[in-house]
Amino acid sequence: MNEELAKAYWRANLKVIGALLSVWALAGLIFGVLLVEPLNRIAFGGVPFGFWMAQQGAIFIFVVLIFVYAFVMERVDHRFRVDKDEE
Repeated sequence: MNEELAKAYWRANLKVIGALLSVWALAGLIFGVLLVEPLNRIAFGGVPFGFWMAQQGAIFIFVVLIFVYAFVMERVDHRFRVDKDEE
C-alpha cells in the first residue's frame, strides 16, 4: 500500500471512530448522566428512561457500536483493498 493510500485509509478509519465515539458520548455521558432527570419523565418498559439509559441502554448501545464498527471497517478495508492477504 503506498503512502497516499495509507493516509486516505487512516482518515477513513478516523472518521468512523469519530462518529462512533460521538454516539458513545451521547449515550453514555449525555443521556446516562447529564440528562437523567428530564429523561426520567419518560417511561420505557415501566422504568424511567433516564435510569434505563444509565443502567442498561448505554451498555446495549456500546455492544451495538462494536458490531457497527466491525461492519463498517470491513467495508472500508474492502474499499482500500487492505482485506487481501499480501503474498
